[in-house]
Amino acid sequence: MAIVVRFTPNGMTAAKYDEIINRLRAVGAGSPAGRTFHVCFGDPNNLKVSDIWDSHETFAKFGETLMPILGELGVDPGSPEIVEVHNTIIGERTSANAG
Repeated sequence: MAIVVRFTPNGMTAAKYDEIINRLRAVGAGSPAGRTFHVCFGDPNNLKVSDIWDSHETFAKFGETLMPILGELGVDPGSPEIVEVHNTIIGERTSANAG
């Protein structure tokens, strides 16, 4: 079952986030198998991240690559909020937001 994973690390800056992404790409994990959506958002001095994964297992496998990188950069991701996906709608547009 698909899951949403929400991270609210304390003090993750845009510079740290960009370095994390660069390091993930360098080890071939920039677009990991099983992750269907990724978004980073918020204050550039305190960013948050949300992902949609196809399963707990693929998320855990990615964590084996991600966690050492976060540790090297001094980023504590905290405990992510993980919830099962009830429904996903992709690309639907209404007249209220079309255009």
